[in-house]
Amino acid sequence: MNNELLIGLVSISDRASSGVYEDKGIPALQAWFAQALSSPWRMETRLIPDEQAIIEHTLIELCDQVGCHLVLTTGGTGPSLRDVTPEATLAVAHKVMPGFGEQMRQISLQFVPTAILSRQMGAIRSKALILNLPGQPKSIKETLEGVKDAEGRQIVPGIFAAVPYCIDLIGGPYIETNAAVVNAFRPKSAIRPPQPAQLT
Repeated sequence: MNNELLIGLVSISDRASSGVYEDKGIPALQAWFAQALSSPWRMETRLIPDEQAIIEHTLIELCDQVGCHLVLTTGGTGPSLRDVTPEATLAVAHKVMPGFGEQMRQISLQFVPTAILSRQMGAIRSKALILNLPGQPKSIKETLEGVKDAEGRQIVPGIFAAVPYCIDLIGGPYIETNAAVVNAFRPKSAIRPPQPAQLT
């Protein structure tokens, strides 16, 4: 199906990948996308250790061989010696998208001053957008949706509002979202009329 968004989810953790504890990043992302997307999508998941060569290989596989339009990583973005996700992302990137990392830190700074220690980033490889997300489910949701006040008004926009238009620009499928979760922003000239439901 041409209009289907293929998402790669990569959880990067030495302990989760070796079975010491259960991975929470991939289930959190699966649950979020089930609520957030109203257009067709499917996903490929990977659970791997904090090894730069393995991360690079996995990102290349998902972008080049599997054909993902969007690849999200969780974990490995801090300053500790084993945190090498941004280095692996940079190594395979064709273009760096610094705005994504800037906005992710801006969102997290609403909650903790240690957000400045995060090295999350965004990049493009061929026709795939790669985004490094935090590892905690609560932080993943905040990063994607943004920060809202008690009345539900947006204080700081989440990064996913810009993702559908970015994927338009790099040749991916047209993504529609559930506005109650996240409202995809596009210039008026890029908005398509709603598609009628397909009969099966």
